[in-house]
Amino acid sequence: MEKHNQDVLVTGAAGFIGYHLCRRLLDQGCRVTGLDNLNDYYDVSLKQARLDRLRPSENFTFSRTDLEDRQAMESLFSERSFDVVVNLAAQAGVRYSLTNPHAYADTNLIGFVNVLEGCRHSGVDHLVFASSSSVYGANTRMPFSVHDNVDHPVSLYAATKKANELMAHTYSHLYGLACTGLRFFTVYGPWGRPDMALFLFTRAILAGEPIQVFNHGRMRRDFTYIDDIVEGVVRIMGRRPEPNPAWQGDTPDPGTSYAPYRIYNIGNNQPVELMDFVGAVEKALGQTAKKVFLDLQPGDVPATYANIDDLIADTGFTPQTTVEDGVARFVRWYREYYGC
Repeated sequence: MEKHNQDVLVTGAAGFIGYHLCRRLLDQGCRVTGLDNLNDYYDVSLKQARLDRLRPSENFTFSRTDLEDRQAMESLFSERSFDVVVNLAAQAGVRYSLTNPHAYADTNLIGFVNVLEGCRHSGVDHLVFASSSSVYGANTRMPFSVHDNVDHPVSLYAATKKANELMAHTYSHLYGLACTGLRFFTVYGPWGRPDMALFLFTRAILAGEPIQVFNHGRMRRDFTYIDDIVEGVVRIMGRRPEPNPAWQGDTPDPGTSYAPYRIYNIGNNQPVELMDFVGAVEKALGQTAKKVFLDLQPGDVPATYANIDDLIADTGFTPQTTVEDGVARFVRWYREYYGC
């Protein structure tokens, strides 16, 4: 399943998922070009620390570039040849999209067009791109299936991710560009993002500060450990999507197409109550959290739960990491990295 000696472009290489994917690909013997703009959405020193762990590899090349910089992106694709492109760069975060909408249009829409154009004109064999569980929006039928309609996003972030899926399908239809979209479900683990719940909880509990528990703890999330996400991405990278011969326009299947295009969920397939997640953090830290219970925030959804039948059927992979194990690994990393 693993392919070696490939030339791979990973956008968002200094990010949480991007860093871990680059490490895995380098270990496999791939030549990796990592692209990132190192923006200050969160602590840039953490992004630099991730890059510092990648740079010693002679097979790693870093390009500090904005996805929305059309000329720079055209130059990148004209100067180098890539077998596979994995687009993980995006303006992330649901709540930030309420106050900074233009950042999402610039990176997630304009930037993604530049990625698609680069792939189209340079003959990239397979584009794998990050979508998000947030695209399910107002859907309530559980578990979330890629074969369900997702036309009711509840945040601009989610809308841009749905737009990415539509844009990719257009390029698959028009130019035969093989595209696979991956809807990630609440990724966590070492080297994670400081704006995510696990990071925020750990930092606050260690500092003796209260944690914010939204929707009064009645949230359920399909928390997915980073190693499981990376395993899923790598397996999908090696599986170029084929047209679905059974696809019909009068009963269109959103998850497949008559074009070389597929959508997959990557989630743990075991949603966890937020209070149980907090309990796992408390156990790993050996401390009890002070809790402030708040209402559901605008743009948030009360529950996520991934149907991963297609992922299992097509790749043979099922995420296995429990929340207890994954949280404990994160806490060990956090204490070591921050010296606390």
